[in-house]
Amino acid sequence: MTKERILLLVLASALFSHIMDFMIMMPLGPQLMRLFDITPQQFSFLVSSYTFAAGASGFFAAFLIDRFDRKVFLIFVYTGFALGTLACAFAPTYEVLLITRSIAGAFGGVLGALILSIVSDAIPLERRAAGIGFVMASFSVASVFGVPFGLYLATLFSWHAPFLFLGSFSLVVMVFIIYYVPMMSDHLEGENSKQNPLEIIKKVLGKKNPLMGLLFTSILMLGHFTVIPFIAPYMVGNVGFTEQELTYIYLVGGGLTIFSSPMVGKFADKYGRLKTFTIFGILVLIPVLVITHLNPVPLWQALIVTGVFFIMANGRMVPSTTMVTSVIKPENRGSFMSLRSSVQQISSGLAALLAGALITETPSKVTEGAKALIGYENVGYVAVFFSIIAIFVARKLRAEKGA
Repeated sequence: MTKERILLLVLASALFSHIMDFMIMMPLGPQLMRLFDITPQQFSFLVSSYTFAAGASGFFAAFLIDRFDRKVFLIFVYTGFALGTLACAFAPTYEVLLITRSIAGAFGGVLGALILSIVSDAIPLERRAAGIGFVMASFSVASVFGVPFGLYLATLFSWHAPFLFLGSFSLVVMVFIIYYVPMMSDHLEGENSKQNPLEIIKKVLGKKNPLMGLLFTSILMLGHFTVIPFIAPYMVGNVGFTEQELTYIYLVGGGLTIFSSPMVGKFADKYGRLKTFTIFGILVLIPVLVITHLNPVPLWQALIVTGVFFIMANGRMVPSTTMVTSVIKPENRGSFMSLRSSVQQISSGLAALLAGALITETPSKVTEGAKALIGYENVGYVAVFFSIIAIFVARKLRAEKGA
């Protein structure tokens, strides 16, 4: 195995732990609400605390991330994430868990931007989409393995078990980071390590291209995360899934994208990132509209629709991420990617709020005791609107020389 492949595998493992740590909270809701005797509103704050902390830390990290060696900063951030996740496993009360989730999110929120910066610095632009596609396959692995395995541990032992596993796993990954991630300090050449926050803001946000990259990220998230948070309740209340059958959505969709994500990356490197993004950006509109208008159908038919959605949605994320990494010079890429992570988190939250404002509930006619969603088709139209705008904004992005 080449050094480049080992590096990508280690970084993908680190990203997997962060994604699984975020995703596992939502299916643990019933158990946590019962044990801590908390309301749905309190539980939603427990989930969103991770995102809020991640968004805030991503903004502040933008002023620090390019002032240190990439490996040194990764070790610091990942250590904080691992300890924060372990602390979640031993939280005795709702209040303590809320604090530990915020700590894990504060460190985890920087991980994505830092890992993408390392991939972008280590791999030339002509092969970068394939590298990013490989690392981003960790999202799929978290869906197809992480969530079901975490739920199994929680059922077999308690809600503490998934976090204990993730914290321990992260400490093991840390060993591989120390041994296999090289020191990366080329971006520190010149005066970059001495920049003050105002200079960083000027270099990152003082040019049109990086600003277009952030705008592109925000619009793309509005066209992506408006639909995603309500897929599960819509499948139960409107389509007829049982709560146990929801796991199949992650197993099928995640399993398919494990294979499709690296393939999309190679396709983007060969035929062009903008072209690949445009193709998948158009194709994804079909499953978006089908999902948000889906009536009661057999399980296998619904899984075909959600599986296609996973493939197409992931297919536009790989080239779009590669395109955004190239709008800034390497010496400021870490700061920019950290700001991008904050914009991504905030836009995702706004997308969920926007979707929630368009949806009302009524007793389900297909699943006893569940709530059907009214207005989800309008969410689909909003997602299509922003997705189309994203295709046009993508054409305005320009790669920086040497990026």
